[in-house]
Amino acid sequence: MLLTAHRGAVNVAFSQRNMSAMNPFHYSYRASFFIGFLICAGLLGFALYAQYVLLMDPCPLCILQRVVFIGLGLVFLAGALQAPRGNGRWAYVILAVLIAAIGIGIAGRHLWIQSLPADQVPSCGAPLGYMLETRAGNGGLMGVLLKVLTGSGECAKVEPILGMPMPFWSLVWYVLLAFWAIRAGVQRRRSRYSP
Repeated sequence: MLLTAHRGAVNVAFSQRNMSAMNPFHYSYRASFFIGFLICAGLLGFALYAQYVLLMDPCPLCILQRVVFIGLGLVFLAGALQAPRGNGRWAYVILAVLIAAIGIGIAGRHLWIQSLPADQVPSCGAPLGYMLETRAGNGGLMGVLLKVLTGSGECAKVEPILGMPMPFWSLVWYVLLAFWAIRAGVQRRRSRYSP
């Protein structure tokens, strides 16, 4: 009788451990940050698919959003590879949240430009590549960045993905990835073997 009760307790403990392992909110810091990296890589892959297969040419603000996803992905990858302990984790979390906040600002600006009436849309400017090549005449790198952030007519073009414009989805993913990084920072380890 005692042996049966012990086996039952072991089975319950084993099944709870398996269910915990399948719950993404119980993943370790390293696994969470690696998943964040994979999400960023997948989003960049979809952006390239949209550009080269769906023929959706990116505007300068779209390109900036890609750069932010690259930066966010690199922070997630570095955090996953290093998996620091204690307060060291928060350095990666804060950096990821700051980069995501920059992305939220750019995507929000892009959505605002897309919401303008046709008569208030800024005129189309020079392509980003040309502005970067002639950045000395455009006020340097900061001058080019400010011109890009003011937007242009090409940034007002709405090409929906699942009924919503691309910057909307970028904004959603920036918010989700920021919360994912914070969740990874506050998550307590369930096992002494998982970093």
